[in-house]
Amino acid sequence: MMTLLYILLAFVVFFLMEGITWLTHKFVMHGFLWYLHEDHHQPRGNVLEKNDAFFLIFAIPSWLCIMLGLMNQVYWVVSIGAGIAMYGLAYFIVHDIIIHQRFKIFSRWNSTYVRAIRWAHKMHHKHIDKEDGESFGMLMVHKKYWDKVRKEKKLNPNIK
Repeated sequence: MMTLLYILLAFVVFFLMEGITWLTHKFVMHGFLWYLHEDHHQPRGNVLEKNDAFFLIFAIPSWLCIMLGLMNQVYWVVSIGAGIAMYGLAYFIVHDIIIHQRFKIFSRWNSTYVRAIRWAHKMHHKHIDKEDGESFGMLMVHKKYWDKVRKEKKLNPNIK
């Protein structure tokens, strides 16, 4: 029974991370740590970006929760770390692989969901400065982007 609760907690943390990511993206990345995030909006052609440091900012608490939770047999802390890690993996797949195609896999995915997240992210990146941004989340997309993609599909039946 406890194992089920730990798994449930990991998934709750996974879903909470979308809100934490939205807040961090809007107020930290587009705020006082803009100097790390800026090269993501204004690419300089480098393989790695300063923005990639945010991987560590999220990975370190996840790793610490998992490691310290296991060392001290506090499994609910392990579940929190696992939830953060699962979100990090999802973020990496969606943001770096599907949207920005930093690795050329899944490049042909063209579902309504993928098209909506790509469109929302494109609207986020149209703002090259830290002000006036929109669409700060990653996995959950505002209804207006879903509506745009559905309308586009209706107008062009060749879109799958």
